[in-house]
Amino acid sequence: MLLHKQIESNKRKTVSIVLAFIVLVLLTGAGATYVQFGEPLWGGILAVVLAVGYTLLMVMSSTRVVMAMNHAREVERSEDQPFLWHMVEGLALAARVPMPRIFIVDDSIPNAFATGISPEKGAVAVTTGLMDRLGREEVEAVLAHEMAHIKNYDIRLSTVALALVSVIAIMSDFGTNILLGGRGRDKGVHPVVYMLAVVLLLVSPLLATLIRLAISRNREYLADASGAELCRNPYALASALEKISSTQEPVKEASQASAMLYFSDPLKKKMAGLFSTHPPAEERIRRLRGM
Repeated sequence: MLLHKQIESNKRKTVSIVLAFIVLVLLTGAGATYVQFGEPLWGGILAVVLAVGYTLLMVMSSTRVVMAMNHAREVERSEDQPFLWHMVEGLALAARVPMPRIFIVDDSIPNAFATGISPEKGAVAVTTGLMDRLGREEVEAVLAHEMAHIKNYDIRLSTVALALVSVIAIMSDFGTNILLGGRGRDKGVHPVVYMLAVVLLLVSPLLATLIRLAISRNREYLADASGAELCRNPYALASALEKISSTQEPVKEASQASAMLYFSDPLKKKMAGLFSTHPPAEERIRRLRGM
């Protein structure tokens, strides 16, 4: 019962965060055209068009690009990695999703990540260190966590969030360049609304980044809960997280752009709070052991 409550709570939080993100996109677009023309409607429409177009562009090439950035090689036959292949196959069956493509990153540091915009196009990648340094139940629990990301459409959500951050940055740059060039409209606009639009243009990129990171952290909690339900072993997932997070060395093959996809922060930045890509490992472990 507690597990299901946590899953539903995380889902509700994600919906609220995404709605706030969409509102911020519309307001930033509206602010950009308001400071120039005194007309907010066209800016909102332009922001929506850019958001849809940029999202589609990113979605079309997500898996191929992510795997290339992390120097991952695909496991194409079960004979090449029978232990890993059959474990992923069993979890996919339990999760009722198509079996994802499997990749391996040649790195001695234990970690894993998932990508793919839908369960039909899902892919999981594990480092060689994950299989060498963790026990069977722990590896299965980590893979269950990644399978939960695929089942919950988390990668699609992260891709959309990144696209929206980019659109907000474009609209903010457009509006601030107008202001810095002295071309902002100073007649026919309400002074208070005008000042609010200026402030929004200046702070919206930071707000957008914070919202994207909040989505990422919340989906990690959801994947922990869903993964624990899938493998029926939250203690193994907590143990795996404890071992991976306590490793001091970064994953050498991990790229900055895809760091938020990993099971645990692969860059070992130790950044806490609003600017972290992952929730604190201690809090994740506490929740898992409380299930």
